Amino acid sequence: MAHIIIKAVEELWCIAILWMNIKNCWIRFMCQLFEAIKVFQREFFNLTYHSRRFNNARKIFFNLDYLDLKAHISIPPDLDNGLYKCRIIYAEDIEKVEFIPYQRRKINTLKIVENNDVDYEYKYLNKECFEKMLLKKDNADDILVLKKNFLTDTSFSNIVFFDGNKWLTPAHPLLKGTKRQFLLDRGIVFEDEIRISDLELFKKASLINAMLDIGEIELEVENIIR
Repeated sequence: MAHIIIKAVEELWCIAILWMNIKNCWIRFMCQLFEAIKVFQREFFNLTYHSRRFNNARKIFFNLDYLDLKAHISIPPDLDNGLYKCRIIYAEDIEKVEFIPYQRRKINTLKIVENNDVDYEYKYLNKECFEKMLLKKDNADDILVLKKNFLTDTSFSNIVFFDGNKWLTPAHPLLKGTKRQFLLDRGIVFEDEIRISDLELFKKASLINAMLDIGEIELEVENIIR
């Protein structure tokens, strides 16, 4: 009888270890994050803002102290003067740093897709939520997410709208991007709550992210499909 109990305990212990390993793998996968930093002519752009977001996420998810991001990344000696995206994948530690040649997307149309449950407050490596919404874009080039009646972001960028006088960006983005914050801090763009019904107030829109400045991808408001 004793040996049966011992065997059962051993089996339960193995199951517990297996479950812990699966759980840890799942947590690690879900908590993988990344930063995408513009590199041009062998220089990093907006690194202060990226470092701030990087350290904020590490503190929230892993309760880790400040890490000087600049001290942990460097431009490879053989990198040319072209435009690159430096992608940093991290969790508790920096797991991978890669430099990817950047080519701007061609975006002429956006399809408004409603999703009241989407959560992308942090820059997760897992972007399944956007992949699912992109299935609903029909013939448009990308999506513009509507959450709780407010316009937010595209699948890969923040957005700003021009009313003929100033640039406005949604006050409730899915992700508070580094370029968005840079432009807000300098008074180049301003926050406002923007609903679908407000689109007629604007003349054009522009997509912005770490790799994109205002004007580099622009489209007429009429090309935002409801």
